[in-house]
Amino acid sequence: METTPRFFQPPVGHFFLLGPRGTGKTWWTRMQFPGALRVDLLDPETLREMAARPERLRERLAAEKGIDTVVIDEVQKLPELLEVVHGLIEEKTGVRFVLTGSSARKLRRGGVNLLGGRAASKAMHPFLAAELEGGFDLGEALRIGMLPVVRGAEDPGEVLRGYNGLYIREEVQAEGLVRNVGAFARFLEGISFSQAAVLNLANVARECQVNRKTVEGYLEILEDILLSFRVPVFTRRAKRALAAHPKFFFFDAGVFRSNRPVGPLDSQSEIDGAALEGLVAQHLRAWCDYSEGDHRLHYWQTRNQVEVDFVVYGASGLFAVEVKNTNRIRPEDLRGLKGFAEDYPESRRILLYRGKERLLRDGVLVMPAEAFLPALRPNKFPE
Repeated sequence: METTPRFFQPPVGHFFLLGPRGTGKTWWTRMQFPGALRVDLLDPETLREMAARPERLRERLAAEKGIDTVVIDEVQKLPELLEVVHGLIEEKTGVRFVLTGSSARKLRRGGVNLLGGRAASKAMHPFLAAELEGGFDLGEALRIGMLPVVRGAEDPGEVLRGYNGLYIREEVQAEGLVRNVGAFARFLEGISFSQAAVLNLANVARECQVNRKTVEGYLEILEDILLSFRVPVFTRRAKRALAAHPKFFFFDAGVFRSNRPVGPLDSQSEIDGAALEGLVAQHLRAWCDYSEGDHRLHYWQTRNQVEVDFVVYGASGLFAVEVKNTNRIRPEDLRGLKGFAEDYPESRRILLYRGKERLLRDGVLVMPAEAFLPALRPNKFPE
């Protein structure tokens, strides 16, 4: 997996590269900038030295000749270092700074202004199916997800089971983000029932046995450490009364599965359906970030529960995507897309399912999910 090329294209100039642990940020920067001066803040000794004297970065750079790029890994570990970076940028030294991080929280809370807008903010996502070329298997992706660190492991299941512990230990507990780590662990399990669903924080609070305000804080932490995201309602030129609350997703289908408890009272088809919708969500989200122009991911739901799982709106057009964890399509499965077509006839409408045939029904392209995902590439939406 470490030799798999990525679709991410770096911007010109300085930039932050944010993404959860294990998405391949360090490997990508090593391949992209082999001659860069590297500062790895995950290394305890480097972190101690830089924390004691952030100006050490300036001294190291002055001592190196011919350096045109500096890569600082996990910069959120030492936000004070950005003051030195800011000064070097202002001096127009000609050096490009690439700053990776797995948490946006400490950067914001530390009073750092992300270099005053002088550095772009970009995201690194789990693998896209198309990046794996012939190595993509839908069943495997639904089971272990698309994280490079998981897929490249000898025992993916073991790495995935330890992934939550890594974040709880290093990003939550070590930074003192929560007082009760046990309650946060229960929250991770409780919020997994909200995967691919409209968020109801009162229900989550009841499930976790904490108050709603605490759940709101936990959800903010989860998003700040990049483990989850919310998909808002598409309201542009709305012709009907629409839902108001966003839908919730873990950033990776495998991470969702590792948090979701499974027992005799749990429906496997329900879990598989949430995993499939999450897998499509993470692909569409990455597509929006990796494609040229501004693209945003939404969903659409009317007050009388007519829904389309995903709406992609941006420079490339308007796309409505429905996801069904079924091998056969029934007429009622097209209801949401037909309703969307009434309000947005210019949209392209696609229904993804677990079957094998490609069909066209009532202006809707019905496409196997295992064919759609490998065909989804930056700047190219499957047709």
